[in-house]
Amino acid sequence: MLTTALRNLLAHKARQLMTVLAVCLGVAFVSGTLVFADSTAAAHRAAASADYADIAVAVTAKAPPPGTPASRPDSILDDALVGKLARVPGVAVVRPSADGSATLNAADGTPLRADRTWANLAGAYVPGAGGADARYPLAGGRAPANAGELAVDSGTAAAGRLRIGDRVTLATDGPVMTKRLVGIVTTHDTRVTAGGTLALFDRATAQKLFASPGHYTGIDLAATPGTDPYTLAGRVSAVLPADRAEATTGLALAAQQAILVGTLTRGYEKLPMVFAGVSLFVGSFLIVNTFTMVVARRTRETALLRAIGASRRQVSRAVLLEALLVGLAASAAGFVLGLGIAAVLPDVLGAGGTALPRGPLVIGPRSVVAALGVGVGVTVLAAWLPSRRAARVAPLEALRTADRAPAASGSRLRAATGLVLLVLGAGWLVTLRGVKDASEQNLQSAMYGCALLVAALIVLAPLLAGPVIRLTGRLTGRFGVVGRLARENALRDPRRTAATAATLLVSTALVAGLAVIGDSTGQALDRQAAAGLEADYVIGTRNTMTGIDPAAVRRVGEAPGVRTASAVADSTLFAGGGVREISGVDPRTVDAVIRLDFVSGSAKDLGPGRVALSGSVARELGLSTGGRFRASIGRSQEARDFTVVGVYQDNPVARDALGARTDVQRDSFVPDSVQRILVRTRDGAGGAVEREVRTAVGASPLLKVQDRQQLVDEAAGTVSDLLGVMYGMLAIGVVIGALGIVNTLAMSVAERTREIGALRALGMDRAGIRQMIRLEAVTVAAFGTLLGLAGGLFGAWAVGSLANGAVAQYRFVLPWGTLHLIGALSLVIGLVAAAVPARRAAALGPLEAVAEG
Repeated sequence: MLTTALRNLLAHKARQLMTVLAVCLGVAFVSGTLVFADSTAAAHRAAASADYADIAVAVTAKAPPPGTPASRPDSILDDALVGKLARVPGVAVVRPSADGSATLNAADGTPLRADRTWANLAGAYVPGAGGADARYPLAGGRAPANAGELAVDSGTAAAGRLRIGDRVTLATDGPVMTKRLVGIVTTHDTRVTAGGTLALFDRATAQKLFASPGHYTGIDLAATPGTDPYTLAGRVSAVLPADRAEATTGLALAAQQAILVGTLTRGYEKLPMVFAGVSLFVGSFLIVNTFTMVVARRTRETALLRAIGASRRQVSRAVLLEALLVGLAASAAGFVLGLGIAAVLPDVLGAGGTALPRGPLVIGPRSVVAALGVGVGVTVLAAWLPSRRAARVAPLEALRTADRAPAASGSRLRAATGLVLLVLGAGWLVTLRGVKDASEQNLQSAMYGCALLVAALIVLAPLLAGPVIRLTGRLTGRFGVVGRLARENALRDPRRTAATAATLLVSTALVAGLAVIGDSTGQALDRQAAAGLEADYVIGTRNTMTGIDPAAVRRVGEAPGVRTASAVADSTLFAGGGVREISGVDPRTVDAVIRLDFVSGSAKDLGPGRVALSGSVARELGLSTGGRFRASIGRSQEARDFTVVGVYQDNPVARDALGARTDVQRDSFVPDSVQRILVRTRDGAGGAVEREVRTAVGASPLLKVQDRQQLVDEAAGTVSDLLGVMYGMLAIGVVIGALGIVNTLAMSVAERTREIGALRALGMDRAGIRQMIRLEAVTVAAFGTLLGLAGGLFGAWAVGSLANGAVAQYRFVLPWGTLHLIGALSLVIGLVAAAVPARRAAALGPLEAVAEG
């Protein structure tokens, strides 16, 4: 039996090639992602080790214990401590530092990598004995020498198109500063190389910005040759006040930084894994179909083996052995392809602005084991059912001259099972229609319901093939005899047709559902982002813990082209046991910048102790205009009485509640500042007015100046990512679906050799044969696409209420363009996939075909 299995596999290498390719895709994504993850982690460790190579011990201040009087945590790190540490045995060099963060503007005045505040570093350039800072080697220019000068790293200079001599605008957590760029340095800091920025000042300026004059945020120590870092850390700890400072080895800091950056960039591993899961799931249907057709075609051969003494177990093992060998081949090919994916992933992901550290590919044991386990495991599991079917072949089957029709009992069992799954899946999803809570539990419940629905369609597909293909066959029937033959060929074996269409069914259902949800959510976010906004521009902060100087409101209001500038102080409202958002506005100008639709009351009555509530919050608290309630705002610990002076329809710009700006600002978490400035211009948004507005706020990189379209684009950013993933999964489904159709048609042509010969003998030309095969492929593709669209659209409709709970203005919208594209693509898939089988069938001559049959 082993010899027979090997001969069968070698005799039909082309037949198994499609299966190998389908599994290869999934294995490639899995192994490539794991190799990429291991390689990136190793590169992070190497980069962090290089950055801390000259640091044996780092001294940092401890935060004061809770309840102690507020004081600067860096107060102990001063010049006196620097001198004391220099006298510790084993210390070669002492390098004090004053580090913080700063956000810079590029040469064109736009904020540079402002969304990566965790990696926008700033600090002091600290010259050593030779006048250079060993931690930041100069690549050009010179070191900053006074408060008006600045140095940046080479990556920041390239990203911002900054050159030595340029005036650079930047901000830390306060006013905007402008400094002259005098130097460009290099750094191994993985936070910077992973997409951040680095700004360096002279020591006095850095102390003033991030510590205090004469004090530091940290002190780095280099060890003399032969001194153990851990021994040195013990000596340093002995001279430090235990309650105010601590010593950490550079090795520990390098490990911590590698873990930090690795954690922040770990999300890049998820996307390839999603593609791997989709390709393996969809590819498993191709494997099942291939081995099912192989078993069906070998029925007489299997029966002969049973007749000469082969047991059922031997027959089953022979099929599984073939699957094992196919899985091994797919795993090997997928692993090699995965190495290519791992090599290009840093460039692909770096296109988004995050430069990942470079290093050699690290091939760990988990990557190899995963490739083998996934490739072999999926293939063998998918071949298990066909192997059981082969084992049930009786010896008498060798005497049959025609294929036996499937048992009616099997069809009844399939129908019963499919209907049960359909009722469970559809019922499960329908019960979620009234649930407007996008919690993790409800989302998981929706996923289970969708899985049951897709499983029901797969089980029922052979029973649905007849009526659906007869309906679509009216279109192919217009092609005359070849169209009718194509329809009958597709109906000849409904199980095979359904199994071939299953790959397109699953991928189409997934993509159609995501397309509807994504498009509906995108339109809802569009409406929500601009709903209730009368202003042409919104000036906001990039960091929720910072604010805008109220004086900027006056400057913006005086800018040319500005009609109204209204400041908004955002804070939290603690009322009724819940936490809500409250916006403090100016009652005199709020109507000019926010479109408020009051059910009762008016914004003109806002004042100290008087607020307006959105309709949903008023209903939750059981309040109406004139009602009173107790609440506290922001950092205030004391609840006080408030009077409701109005109720307005829910508005994302106004948020949950409106109060007088002076009242809200007094207890804000960021006192004496505002969080937004809403700007109404005289002639609408325009480039000239936008430049004037940016200039009025000092072109601060910590602030965002956005018009309506930019607000919409920002809100739809996540949806755009979702649509990108959706189209990626569609591409995978298309490739595997095409492979499945090619495989099925190729085997079908081989089985119908005599039939094709008879058609040729009766006068059908080669073009007619090709057209018949193409129409059959299009029929199968259209069948899978129609079922997939039906399942995907129903699932998207059923879970729409969950999306409505997350996005208030969500409405179920059909993206007709995308749905038409999917439908057209299915026809193209059928035509492309049928090219090789059609050419092969047309190449058969009448006498050759009849003789071979």
